[in-house]
Amino acid sequence: MIKILHMYGDMLDLYGDSGNMEILRYRCRMRDIPCTVDSYSLGADMPDFSSYDLIYIGGGADLEQQHISADLLRCREGIKAAYENGTFLFLICGGYQLMGKYYRDADGNDIPGLGLFDYYTVAPSSRKMRCISNIAIRTSITGKPVEVVGFENHGGQTQDVKTPLGEVLFGNGNCSKSQYEGYMEKNVIATYMHGPCLSKNPELSDYMISYCLSRNGGSGELQPLDDTLEKQCRQVMLDRLLNK
Repeated sequence: MIKILHMYGDMLDLYGDSGNMEILRYRCRMRDIPCTVDSYSLGADMPDFSSYDLIYIGGGADLEQQHISADLLRCREGIKAAYENGTFLFLICGGYQLMGKYYRDADGNDIPGLGLFDYYTVAPSSRKMRCISNIAIRTSITGKPVEVVGFENHGGQTQDVKTPLGEVLFGNGNCSKSQYEGYMEKNVIATYMHGPCLSKNPELSDYMISYCLSRNGGSGELQPLDDTLEKQCRQVMLDRLLNK
């Protein structure tokens, strides 16, 4: 049994980010793995964060981040305890930024983050200066090199990332024209990749599913699925971006 908490899905859903939950549910269902996805919205009763195997926060613009900031800070100790107890954190764009020290928007306003990680994000004063591109990276979080694709659209420049998710092959990454993208730990994937991120990258989905099963005392070994279509779609994008 895998329990997932999807936070602020009604507000943080840029470029189909909520589809990541559909993909995780589908890949569990195809393997007869029970999987429940609960929702948490602004101002709802405080859940027991540590009872979940995975907490997911998608992407949103500055306005949405401002709206949820105070409520997210209210949840800080519960999320921190869950993370320290091994709950997996899957974070996209705004969710990624708000787990750091702070996000400084284009007007110079600081939106406080939870401070779980040491990085911070600063947006340029000009809103025209954005990192907008398809993106390809190479990550080793699954235990072997995997090329991952997605779509990025962010003004914020995330700095002081000690353990990035991967090396940028095409696109921008954490900052404009940077070498690395995202943030990772054993139980954290944080990235600017929308799309939804998991649609063409089944290895990331299965890494999280396997982690959650192992955390619950299972073997973590997964029945292989036919990912021919997903991998073909990814390869088309890689060929286009990398001129293969």
